[in-house]
Amino acid sequence: MSDSTLEDLPFDELRHQAFHLAEKKLDIGFFADVFSHMPGMVAIEGEGGDLGSIGGTFIETVRATKEMFGHGQLDPDMEVLLRARFATYIRANDPSHR
Repeated sequence: MSDSTLEDLPFDELRHQAFHLAEKKLDIGFFADVFSHMPGMVAIEGEGGDLGSIGGTFIETVRATKEMFGHGQLDPDMEVLLRARFATYIRANDPSHR
């Protein structure tokens, strides 16, 4: 799959591919990073919350990150940021996209 094809995927498909790859690699850092950029977590950080202490198991972190996407539409700026993050992650971790 070429880079332009990856960039042309619908947002949900791109997210699904990145999440699937990160789950397969047990990459909790990826999920913690995505989770920390979600609007609710940014608001908590602004109120003195600590994003560095995401606790729980790998499965709980993955589940929480996925749930953040089930609460309506993302604003366009957030979608652009996450789209870039997902595409970069796929390219860096999936040899078929290099």
